[in-house]
Amino acid sequence: MPESFSPGLEGVIAGETAVACVDQGRLLYRGYTIQDLAENASFEEVLHLLLYETLPDRDQLAGIKSTLFKFRPLAEPVVQMLRPIPKSVSMMDVLRSAVSYAAHWDPIRGKDEAANGQRALWLTSQIAAIIAARFRLMNGLEPIPPKEGLDHAAQILYQCHGEAPDQLSADLIDLTLVLYAEHEFNASTFACRVICSTLSDLTSAVVGAIGALKGPLHGGANEAAMEMLLKFKSGEEARQWIREALARKEKVMGFGHRVYKHGDHRADVLERKLRQLAAQKGQQRWMEIYDAIKEPMVNEKKIFPNVDYPCGLTYYLLGLPIDLYTPLFVAARIAGWSAHFIEQARNNRLYRPLSQYAGPPVRPVPPLEQRKQAG
Repeated sequence: MPESFSPGLEGVIAGETAVACVDQGRLLYRGYTIQDLAENASFEEVLHLLLYETLPDRDQLAGIKSTLFKFRPLAEPVVQMLRPIPKSVSMMDVLRSAVSYAAHWDPIRGKDEAANGQRALWLTSQIAAIIAARFRLMNGLEPIPPKEGLDHAAQILYQCHGEAPDQLSADLIDLTLVLYAEHEFNASTFACRVICSTLSDLTSAVVGAIGALKGPLHGGANEAAMEMLLKFKSGEEARQWIREALARKEKVMGFGHRVYKHGDHRADVLERKLRQLAAQKGQQRWMEIYDAIKEPMVNEKKIFPNVDYPCGLTYYLLGLPIDLYTPLFVAARIAGWSAHFIEQARNNRLYRPLSQYAGPPVRPVPPLEQRKQAG
């Protein structure tokens, strides 16, 4: 029995990966900094990088875009399955069930690495299409097929709103997908790898990962951050609230990170684009509220925003309801989950950690007539 015990496996190295590196000073996807990728690569390029270990050339990029478009349409039974789900059901619950159900129409045969690479592309398209279809059905609209010529991110907005987005809006969705695509051994990715280690299939691992991401200690921070911002009508209201919240030592959503103690690289990248979006839409009031919360957190408490803080407001200004924010996280992280599944399968060892027993000592089983009910 090992002598050390680390609740939550904090500080424990649970595996080896070449997919990503997360530490205080950097976030790398297969050796490329997130800042460089955010500036110079689309989500499709990042998806190719994570799945196939290299950035695509022009032909490979065209191929992956074509494959994503081909896999976009939902099987009709999946659309019919979405129709009767009550509006009160959270989108994460819908997504968890719909991805599992869609797997019955998985067009990919086989479970080898090549098949799982294709299956990852199919899941990437299906998840985005499910999100858009649910959005339209909740708004009394019929789901629409994808539009030829649109990139993956623009397609999400098109299938939600029914019209091709402007370039800045498409670029912002694409950027959030790049920033959320991968983040090493987080809870949902670890869940995915554990499921893979049992020799289960990719879709089952993804459904398990969705379940892990649903938990508010992992996913959902972008939703909570936006719900916080919606409390205020002005920057002055927000400044008054944050002073009182800090005095109460209240947790402020969208700030702090388990790994990054000196700032989340992704937040800085997204915030610059968010300011452009707010200016384009004439929504500077929201940036005043945003800054009123951020400035004392950074300057006085030295607690920095994570990527979820600007992301929530970004999605809001793009006309997307809060219930879609964590599902859009899924739409991005499917890239990382799939890459980790493929990597785990290459050199697999079943995850089977030990536990530290904290129950009663050995004791005999008393006869039935001698047992007393508790309480």
